[in-house]
Amino acid sequence: MAESTRSAAPARTRRARSAKAAPKAAAPKTAAGGSAPAAADPGTLVGYYRQMLLIRRFEERAARAYTEAKIGGYCHLNLGEEATVVGLLAALRPTDYLFTNYREHGYALAKGIGADRVMAELYGRSTGVSKGWGGSMHLFDSEARLLGGYGIVGGQVPLATGAALAVSYKGGDEVVMCHMGDGTAAIGAFHESLNIAGLWDLPVVFVVVNNGLGMGTTVEHSSAEPELYRRGAAYRMESARVDGTDVVAVRDAAQAAVERARAQSKPYLLETTSPRLKGHSVVDPARYRSKEEKDALKAADPLARMALELQEAGILSHDDRDRLDAEVTAEVDAAAAFADASPAPEVSTLFDYTYATPVPGESHRLPADPVFRS
Repeated sequence: MAESTRSAAPARTRRARSAKAAPKAAAPKTAAGGSAPAAADPGTLVGYYRQMLLIRRFEERAARAYTEAKIGGYCHLNLGEEATVVGLLAALRPTDYLFTNYREHGYALAKGIGADRVMAELYGRSTGVSKGWGGSMHLFDSEARLLGGYGIVGGQVPLATGAALAVSYKGGDEVVMCHMGDGTAAIGAFHESLNIAGLWDLPVVFVVVNNGLGMGTTVEHSSAEPELYRRGAAYRMESARVDGTDVVAVRDAAQAAVERARAQSKPYLLETTSPRLKGHSVVDPARYRSKEEKDALKAADPLARMALELQEAGILSHDDRDRLDAEVTAEVDAAAAFADASPAPEVSTLFDYTYATPVPGESHRLPADPVFRS
């Protein structure tokens, strides 16, 4: 259909046609313009599987802890996105920087932060990665170069672009990876950041994890161009789309993006199609999904898929899988016990990180304190 004809069609007709033709979230498209993913050695594949399993068991334990009121506030899980998380982080060096949104537990684990410190942060304990003051949505570890989970949609994108500018200004060879959800691709800060990165040749890889839903609204109903990687064309930016349920495919696509950013100081837009298995957060029952959609999501589970592939290739036996599961479960149980036994932050530390340096007249007033003291 010619573009002029499409534009002339009534909006309601266009939306209906788009929704009817849109791919199901559980059946994402594969990489755009790429070749078949390179093979990985058996040890590497088993390592990826173990990392994915750790993220799965950690998130399941976090969901349980939330129902036990051990985790408060908001809590968003990476269930179903494990292959994307592990594949992306496999492409980074330890010295590269990562900015994420509020669905970041798995990214912290894959960045090398211990499960005990991540779980303690979810519990709001002083031994947590943000000393108990950040919670689920605000994990931060400058040593690991995880520079935040951010609760505001898109809040991390301008900051990641600024970090890439700092790297460029200093002449370093680090790369900044900025992870976000599909809903972020519709906000102004996304476009402003891509424009600046393209103009100034910044070493940043923008990653849109497209799980098919912005909270409960499908991407096809919220975006005139649901293949989000195409938005890079507006800024003459290299871009690609990859099957986010295939850890090796994600790793290879991310490596290509990261190496372009590192070697040429050119930004890149990567989209991974990676459906989440549960609702937007732990309190979302996802009633907007049909039974057929839920069945398709279960069938497309990347962890089960990889386990089957490794078994059929003779790389991982049933006994091996059981052993890894027991190891990972014990690690997560120990993390939960550590979090349970850790102290809450002292009230006196509430204002410790308001400013990087002391500020004259800074208020330390608590809600129950009088405005003026006699």
